[in-house]
Amino acid sequence: MSTRLNLDEEVRLYTTNAEREKYGLLATLFGIVVALEYLERAYVRDSVPASEYSPACTRLLSQYKTMLKLVSDDVPSIEQFMARYRMDHTAALHRIQVGVPATVEHSSEAGPETAKWVAETTQNFITFVDALKLRMRAKDQLHPILQELVTSYARFKGSKDWEGRSKMVGWLITLNGMKASEELTEEQARQLSFDIEHAYAEFFRSLSGKDGGS
Repeated sequence: MSTRLNLDEEVRLYTTNAEREKYGLLATLFGIVVALEYLERAYVRDSVPASEYSPACTRLLSQYKTMLKLVSDDVPSIEQFMARYRMDHTAALHRIQVGVPATVEHSSEAGPETAKWVAETTQNFITFVDALKLRMRAKDQLHPILQELVTSYARFKGSKDWEGRSKMVGWLITLNGMKASEELTEEQARQLSFDIEHAYAEFFRSLSGKDGGS
């Protein structure tokens, strides 16, 4: 006797918790690409001002970068991912390939390199904060991201006088003294998150009314 198919039964993509987490991460990546596509198209149509577009785009690019690291075993490249799921999102793909918002890519104002540094440093801040929110705690997870953040942050002339720089360097020293697999405690992670958020706010206050050049 053949088994009758129940059309009302939910079809599961996974059978284990690991598979469930994998598909959840892939769905998040899919959502980021779709959101980026809509944002790019809205910006081109002048439906969203540059003042709102730039930070939103930078955050999506940072989230994409973080998510891609988490699904690297299943996603060799974003092009293959989009082809697999038949995603015709050319605007999002272009923005991902460029890596910075259109306001930076097409900037005609003085100091385009400085504008690019601001965008990159902002992206590095968001990437690190997102890593902490995703409960990354091990040295080999956090140290490379923090090192990249401090490197981009240090490009700005005034950074040597900013309180955030000394705190971030202090955390680099702390992580350097740990074994690769060793993890921060929850108390340390909470303090690190607070210090990074403070440095992020200070960074933008310091650039206000200045060119932020190197």
